[in-house]
Amino acid sequence: MSEPAEQTPTNEIQEQAVRLGLDLSRLPQHVGIIMDGNGRWATQRGLPRLIGHREGYKTLRTVLLAANDLGIRYLTVYAFSAENWRRPQDEVRGLMDLITQAATDELRIMHQNNVRVLVAGRIHEVPEKLQRALKKGVETTRNNTGITFTLAINYGGRAEIVDAVKQLVRDGASPEEVDEDAIGKRLYLPEVPDPDLLIRTAGEMRLSNFLLWQSAYSELVVMPMPWPEFSTEALLEACLNFQRRVRKFGGVV
Repeated sequence: MSEPAEQTPTNEIQEQAVRLGLDLSRLPQHVGIIMDGNGRWATQRGLPRLIGHREGYKTLRTVLLAANDLGIRYLTVYAFSAENWRRPQDEVRGLMDLITQAATDELRIMHQNNVRVLVAGRIHEVPEKLQRALKKGVETTRNNTGITFTLAINYGGRAEIVDAVKQLVRDGASPEEVDEDAIGKRLYLPEVPDPDLLIRTAGEMRLSNFLLWQSAYSELVVMPMPWPEFSTEALLEACLNFQRRVRKFGGVV
């Protein structure tokens, strides 16, 4: 039997990963995260829910840069679901303002770190100011070659499938032409591979309408801590959990 390829860490995050036992050659290519627990984290501390979302935004910056240094190629986060419009209007307005501010303020850092930004969802339904900030982020970073960071905003997995089917109808597809490949090509970001690893924080055991089509064979890791308490160490732990599993894709190993 041949020896495993030698791992040569190139930065501090990779050195930390190797010390924990991670194989840098078997990292998940695409990680999706349901960033749950911001509001509860704040409420438990007697703080307004929006403070929890602000702390969660700081956590996201840390995790994004750590994932980039680790060597993960794609990171998709559930920033605002299509169902989140049902929340109190002051919280919705605050979230829209926070996402707009984050998209604007963090652009320089993301660009400096070679991050490519994409967005997924019914973006045409969010406030115009946010639309402009997102568009600028996508255009500014379009040629970057580091991690591809996708913000799922006003996103729902069922809505995405509905929109793909509508596009099939507009394209005049016959019943014989409708298959998984035809639908997959009409999803919001068909060029982005399916997530290998899906992480949810705050202990909840559900997908909440996130990447329903793409996560058919994703490995799910549920972490107990709310999103503001998530860390680089938690990301590495989730990746280690991923590497311990045997992925069969419905077959037998």
